[in-house]
Amino acid sequence: MSESLAAADPESVGVSRAGLEAIDRFMAEEIATGEVPGAALLVARRGRLIHRSAQGVKNLATGEPVTNETIFAIYSMTKPVTAAAMMSLWDEGRWSPDDPIAKHLAEFEGAQGPDGTLPDHPPTMRELMTHTAGFGYGLVIEELGGLRQADEVDRAYVGAGVWQAETLADFSRRVASAKLSYQPGSRFRYSLSMDLQGAIVERLTGESLPDFMRRRLFEPLGMADTDFFVPEAKHGRLATVYHKYGVPELTEVTFSLFRRDGKAIPSIPSGGAGLYSTAMDYARFGQMLLNGGELGGRRVLSPEAVTLMTSNQLPEALLGRRFVAGAHTFRPGYGYGFNGSVFHDPKLAGSPVGRGTYQWDGASGVWFWIDPENEIVFVGLIQRMMQEGMAAHQALTQRMLAEAMA
Repeated sequence: MSESLAAADPESVGVSRAGLEAIDRFMAEEIATGEVPGAALLVARRGRLIHRSAQGVKNLATGEPVTNETIFAIYSMTKPVTAAAMMSLWDEGRWSPDDPIAKHLAEFEGAQGPDGTLPDHPPTMRELMTHTAGFGYGLVIEELGGLRQADEVDRAYVGAGVWQAETLADFSRRVASAKLSYQPGSRFRYSLSMDLQGAIVERLTGESLPDFMRRRLFEPLGMADTDFFVPEAKHGRLATVYHKYGVPELTEVTFSLFRRDGKAIPSIPSGGAGLYSTAMDYARFGQMLLNGGELGGRRVLSPEAVTLMTSNQLPEALLGRRFVAGAHTFRPGYGYGFNGSVFHDPKLAGSPVGRGTYQWDGASGVWFWIDPENEIVFVGLIQRMMQEGMAAHQALTQRMLAEAMA
């Protein structure tokens, strides 16, 4: 498999150019109807770059166009990158999926279950990597009507000021002061687990999460435009994020939870949602995963680490309950690996992708997937906060790309 992502004709790797153009037309219609301001799409197959497109604008006020070099806030597409950082430490034997979280974050020793007693077992690292450890998110969106998922745990996070912490170590201690939301391993709840993983990276290495990611991932993979902030020299390339919550037209995001200008180093680098990136940078990350942990002769993960990260970790009994997280309906055949979802039986799940497809998305409408069976990397970057009716881009583009390969 080529690792260079050099440009190639899509027909040379079995993809219809007309099919790719149909995806662009779909995005052009989204832009023309005012659903999204702009979009940057990238498709690679068999290690070859077969499609790049940039449409619309990155800023409605200035009319500056989106280009292939536009930098987007990728929000929860940060999570798979954090998983890769964790897996590089797994490769070194620094942690095991069956370790109690408290082995690496001592403040979680004696963590209480929802009834104030000790849980059936201490939450484990595997559970931390799969949103099954017992944590919530503690999200407060006052401008959108107050607490979301306003239960006792979220209220405890708010009371502890977890999102006002000054460091990841402080963040971890504040989270540990609250009870668990449920018995570890008994359910899936989207959570701040990946931010706690950032605290673990810092605890294990003595480096900041941004420095560690830069040294272990971004520099060796050539991801020159990916970081937790955008330096001044690149400010002109940064896309503005918009929303339509309660308003008829796209409006610049100002509500505090998601308002990030990206121009300053954050006090808490969020392993769950803090990165900025470009379509090409993220494609290089995805191609590394497809290549079994290396790109361009630079190995950052072992093949075993990639396999573990991108394999379903949830029991079929749990998937049989069918539960929803954001745009994702987890079900038999569609589970969760480490920090991202996976189609371990796509036919059973009713998806046209190949077996082992690993994917995730982000609050600003961004999405990606890697499909090892079909040797595909797909990256889609937009800048509109997701809401009802806007969550179908990933599944729709997967169907369209499957048709382009038919």
